[in-house]
Formats: sequence, C-alpha cells, structure tokens
Amino acid sequence: MAKPNYSFAKRQRDLAKEQKKEEKLQRKKAAAEESNAADADPEVSIDDAEPEAPQA
Repeated sequence: MAKPNYSFAKRQRDLAKEQKKEEKLQRKKAAAEESNAADADPEVSIDDAEPEAPQA
C-alpha cells in the first residue's frame, strides 16, 4: 500500500488558503473602489448649486 504524502497535502491546503485570502482581498478592494466612486460623483455638483454673481 502507498504511503500518504502529507507534505503535498499540506502544500495544497496552504495554496488553497492563500488563493481564498487573495480573492477576499480583491473583493474588498473592489467594494472600496466602488464606494469611493459613488462618493466622488455627487448628483449635484458644487458649481451647479450656487450661481455666480455678476462681476461689476
């Protein structure tokens, strides 16, 4: 009977864990960028809110 290769199994678990962690980080980064983009594009800009007074 073949002997189990524990070091290979551990390496595979570690790689899977690292990949999952990387995907989670990417999702968090995308969510943060999306929320920043929503904050940066207000519906009414400052220029539209106040008309300029005519210069005399």
